[in-house]
Amino acid sequence: MNGAPKSKQDPAAADGLSIVVPLYNEALHLPALHERLTALAERLNRERQLAIEVVYVDDGSRDNTAEVARRLPAENFDLQLISFSRNFGKEAALLAGLDHARFGAVLFMDGDGQHPPELVDKLVALWRDEGYDVVYTAKATRAGESAPRRLAVRLFYRLLNWGARNPIPENASDFRLLSPRAAKALKQLPERNRFFKGLSSWIGFRQIRVPYEPARRAHGRSSWNLRALVGLSIEGLTAFSTAPLRLASLLGLLLSVSALFFGGWIVFETLYYGKDVAGYPSIIVGVMVIGGVQLLMIGIMGEYIAKILSELKRRPSYFVAEHDVRERKSVQKQGPREAAE
Repeated sequence: MNGAPKSKQDPAAADGLSIVVPLYNEALHLPALHERLTALAERLNRERQLAIEVVYVDDGSRDNTAEVARRLPAENFDLQLISFSRNFGKEAALLAGLDHARFGAVLFMDGDGQHPPELVDKLVALWRDEGYDVVYTAKATRAGESAPRRLAVRLFYRLLNWGARNPIPENASDFRLLSPRAAKALKQLPERNRFFKGLSSWIGFRQIRVPYEPARRAHGRSSWNLRALVGLSIEGLTAFSTAPLRLASLLGLLLSVSALFFGGWIVFETLYYGKDVAGYPSIIVGVMVIGGVQLLMIGIMGEYIAKILSELKRRPSYFVAEHDVRERKSVQKQGPREAAE
């Protein structure tokens, strides 16, 4: 992935960089993050003559995140605020930011402060100076996490990349920069249900990994509970891997072979040793095993069928309740409007 010849400088780089920041209940932390982004934009303007815009996407927050974002000054960069009609999820927020980004290159980062804005200088340097199209970050270590979680993550990526032609990098985060042509390619993908970590890897181009240590949250707790993480894992697996279907087939084959050998052994014991065949216990165990495997396979196929149904319905991934645009050091503002994106 990193061995491709160096590409020429993208002529669209002068169009600037759009920084997309999904927000969900980040009212307490947002002002501090905004100050850091303001300093970042001033530095990139001065050192690289790079125009910056920040796109805040409020994903149906339950606190006053949108109200706090409206009061933030547009200094050193243009500012957009997109407020959803309800909570649609982080992947939808990333898509909305990508759809509304006005500059060629796009950078995604979380709004909880765990993705350090100071690292953006390095990401920009790898894009502008080294010619990389996708500069993604990945956790340098998971030492601070519990052993079961580390094991679950490792198993997830092993299953996700099993037989994949283009493996998704392990431990990669959504904190990544896309060059203009990479962002344009990502916009062309038609699916409604998106897994941005996988899509950013799937589009190809020249990519590089940047290790980083996520900072601690300054306020509140993460909204990524076990249920949300399991849901995102299922979304990623069904979007980029047929491994669950293959495992179901292999499990069915294993049980069939086991049943064949078990049946042959019973016949052998009956004819050679004269033993009686066990009655109810063997029947009940057999029915429970076969029934459980069948239900498991039906559930796996159901996940894929549900994804197909969702794509066929072609419902919008999100609805915008309010969209404010302010240019740098100006007070131009678009009023609230209802729009389906």
